[in-house]
Amino acid sequence: MPNADDIAWFKQQFSTQINAGLTGTPFDVDMLTAIACQETGEVWPILRKKLPVDRVVALCVGDTIDFQGPGKGRQAFPRTKDALLAVPNGDEMFDVARKALDDMSVFIKSYQGAASNPNKFCHGYGVFQRDIQFFKDDPDYFLQRRYENFPDTLAQCLGELKRGLAKRGFQNRTSLTDFEFATVAIAYNRGSYNADKGLKQGFFDGEKFYGERIFDFVTLSRSVGAAAASAAPLMAGRYVVMARGGLKLRGGPGTNFDAERTLSAGAELNVIASPGIDPAWAHVDLEGDGLLDGFVFASFLAPVGANGQGNAPAPN
Repeated sequence: MPNADDIAWFKQQFSTQINAGLTGTPFDVDMLTAIACQETGEVWPILRKKLPVDRVVALCVGDTIDFQGPGKGRQAFPRTKDALLAVPNGDEMFDVARKALDDMSVFIKSYQGAASNPNKFCHGYGVFQRDIQFFKDDPDYFLQRRYENFPDTLAQCLGELKRGLAKRGFQNRTSLTDFEFATVAIAYNRGSYNADKGLKQGFFDGEKFYGERIFDFVTLSRSVGAAAASAAPLMAGRYVVMARGGLKLRGGPGTNFDAERTLSAGAELNVIASPGIDPAWAHVDLEGDGLLDGFVFASFLAPVGANGQGNAPAPN
């Protein structure tokens, strides 16, 4: 399960992007961090120590439980491999789902048993876990592997949480208590909330229910202060892009600024010292002429080594 160090890392990497998406909602970074801890907390705390951030996000998949009878195991579509193969593009989706399991299980030992069964595949996708039951309604999200992009998986999570707000009658609220948020998360997890049961609702892991875990994770996340979670600004100097799919150059320090172009993996640039700028972002000069070209997300940069090649950043 994620600990305080894991949560500090998560905030370092994603707080800026999360905050950009929270406008007009009663949620905060600690609440979204709690969802990530509960949904994929068995995956990213391990991956973060071995892989660059973009790869960590891409491998945040899970849930291989199949139908085991009425009221047991998976009840939603697709209950089994055969059920998935029976729908349009189901064979293509199975290939995606199976590869996701194979790739993730290389690093997560608890999934290696499932990976040894050729009929098993992942049912949950993205840091915040969008369920494969939505494949029928939104096949492109899964087939195009949009869950591998943090802003996309965040947007899906916020959409589901907003539906949870409506089910709780909180859609006009500008703030929530942590208990109220946990009840919204229960609706996010199971589709409804029963006030008589309090937080003892949602998936039961053998010790606690989903609602209880969410409340605990929010509490833990709030204990990780801003100082511990703040990314240190990059020193001025020469850096290389380490994002496998490229890195967006934006007009300002935030995802709310338009992307002007995408810098390819391996591209080199100069980081310019810019006091007062959010340290999660780097102010860069692409041409080496002292002129500023825009901002990139700092976590995807690594110092250029003496041999001119980038050195992968050490995990936090």
